[in-house]
Amino acid sequence: MIRFVVATRSSFDNFFTETALGRSLALYYPLGGIQVRVFESNTAGLPSVYNQAIEEAREQPALLVFCHDDLHLCDFFWADRLREGIQKYNIVGLAGNLRRVPRQPGWAFIDEKLTWDARENLSGVVGHGDGFPSSNLSVFGPSGQPVKLLDGLWLACESQLLIDKGLRFDERFNFHFYDLDFCREAEKLGLSMGTWPISVVHQSSGVFGTPSWRAGYAAYMDKWKS
Repeated sequence: MIRFVVATRSSFDNFFTETALGRSLALYYPLGGIQVRVFESNTAGLPSVYNQAIEEAREQPALLVFCHDDLHLCDFFWADRLREGIQKYNIVGLAGNLRRVPRQPGWAFIDEKLTWDARENLSGVVGHGDGFPSSNLSVFGPSGQPVKLLDGLWLACESQLLIDKGLRFDERFNFHFYDLDFCREAEKLGLSMGTWPISVVHQSSGVFGTPSWRAGYAAYMDKWKS
């Protein structure tokens, strides 16, 4: 069973008609094997709702996909590709970095000026725009590579592994840096992480430099020191 875990400002019913992910998933329900845990009208931080979904999975194990609601699924075979990826890596994402450097403020950046890392260190492909075809395509690097950091727009892992390893999302991070922190905690536990080729279009390109983002970065640096 694949279970999407998604926080949305929409109501449960409107999620399937108003959001990119909801409209995409509505196409696949007749095929079976797919569930959606929707945290509707959500104002809580992503780590808190993600952790709740992990605890709920104690009774109903699944391959959990922690995913943003503004993501269009453009690959008819995304479920097959996801299962292929999870056979190779413990945690599967769509974009990431093969390395980690001190004081890194994002998976793709190397300093606080938001300087992009060299292309040979990046992995994955993500479309951006309001639908298919996307307005632009971010080709970071070849997919299917082991990485140190993953973008939080899509993080997939078997629920039983998260429970067995005691891996959770740190709730001190609301909407920023939870993904970097999660990857570093996974690395400490010896879990493998990698990107996988799944075609999506993301309606957001990220928010950097805002007061909430800077507060998240400060908390991240306070925890990890580098």
